[in-house]
Amino acid sequence: VAGGDGTAGWLLGVVCDLKLSHPPPIATVPLGTGNNLPFAFGWGKKNPGTNEHAVKSFLDKVLKAKEMKIDNWHILMRMRIPKEGPCDPIAPLELPHSLHAFHRVSETDEQNIEGYHTFRGGFWNYFSMGMDAQISYAFHSERKLHPEKFKNQLVNQTTYARLGCTQGWFLAPLFHPPSRNIAHVVKVQIMKRNGQWEDLQIPSSIRSIVCLNLPSFSGGLNPWGTPTRRQRHHNDWTSPYVDDGLIEVVGFRDAWHGLVLLGPNGHGTRLAQARRIGFVFHKGATDHTYMRIDGEPWKQPLPIDDDTVVVEISHHGQVNMLATHECKSKSVHDPSTPYNDDAEEDDSSNGADEFRKFGAADTFKIPDEVDISQLS
Repeated sequence: VAGGDGTAGWLLGVVCDLKLSHPPPIATVPLGTGNNLPFAFGWGKKNPGTNEHAVKSFLDKVLKAKEMKIDNWHILMRMRIPKEGPCDPIAPLELPHSLHAFHRVSETDEQNIEGYHTFRGGFWNYFSMGMDAQISYAFHSERKLHPEKFKNQLVNQTTYARLGCTQGWFLAPLFHPPSRNIAHVVKVQIMKRNGQWEDLQIPSSIRSIVCLNLPSFSGGLNPWGTPTRRQRHHNDWTSPYVDDGLIEVVGFRDAWHGLVLLGPNGHGTRLAQARRIGFVFHKGATDHTYMRIDGEPWKQPLPIDDDTVVVEISHHGQVNMLATHECKSKSVHDPSTPYNDDAEEDDSSNGADEFRKFGAADTFKIPDEVDISQLS
């Protein structure tokens, strides 16, 4: 499949929905802006050439690639029908492709409940909510208004960085009131590996939360990083694999917090590993929020007169990917991609260590796409 994260997610969603007895493994040609999914499996993040040599070189990689399982994740949002006002997702100017957008279920769907609006979608790489999704929403809106200005990766990356500044992602304390921070808007619950539910404590300064399946975010960065053995033992974490039925949860305060990912041992605020995640919005906390799944952002109106808005993330199944020898993802079933469980690196570079039809749905960039040299 040739395209960006949205295109790859769409095809993976189709393959998952077909429920084939022998689903074909997928190779991805990185033709998008962020290309997080192709990068995670060793296909690169730069647009490849289309000359004969480049095409043959790519096909040679396909022949030598190995199969790897990848988890997919189902996301469901349910809210009581509001007394007034909209509640459908508001995409940048128009809804994305229905197969990978976050969309309302039909009246005949098994998930539909009378008196409620139910939406669902899915993702392979990440679900995020908060200020990073807001910046992505602004970027996609501008790109759809002026598509002629977005002809190559460098222009896209520079524009994303500019929007990160103008939207206040680099000066979040001034532009983003504390009342909009994650802990003040939602209560988060997680299901641990042992199947027990517990409340997740979110630091009050966190403005963006990311539920991550692959080790590639913001153009190839890894927000989870590599916790030390001591940290894994203390928090009951396992190594982050893409096919273990667990998802990593990471928080960010602002864009400057995200810059630590550029360091050797940089990572966001690791919050949890979970089998399932639930977000329960506090009544009247906000009338809207921004969400994003695999590069597809939207603005989500929320009823302010009811406290039954719930978002749930659960494991949905697996599909087959093709991975090259440069693959960044680790498989729990593949001994040729062992995770270094004995890593004891200095982890102090960041000051805070603080169903159903799948229907798959660019990120917090420095940004999902930005050349750091363009920020000076």
